[in-house]
Amino acid sequence: MVKQTLVLIKPDGVQRSISGEIITRFENAGMKIIGMKMVWVDKKLSKEHYSEHIKKPFFKGLDEFIRSGPVIAMAIEGVDVVKNVRRIVGSTAPGDALPGTIRG
Repeated sequence: MVKQTLVLIKPDGVQRSISGEIITRFENAGMKIIGMKMVWVDKKLSKEHYSEHIKKPFFKGLDEFIRSGPVIAMAIEGVDVVKNVRRIVGSTAPGDALPGTIRG
């Protein structure tokens, strides 16, 4: 079944000029970019997006990072899109991300 998901290229990816490569990986895997926008995340949006982490000790650093530069927000569509995005991106703990993934 075709579904959509949100993918963010965070400030470090934008700063390192690897956005095009990241987008290409999703497209080469058969996914379709159905919307894309470059934004600067403000405090309000950071708190909304990371609401489940607000009380955690790492939130302050996460909030500062996501607001440190522009972010590319993409709506991506595809079959099993969430599973496939996670496979391409890799573990949320970069040290655990497999080689060849975006985070690895």
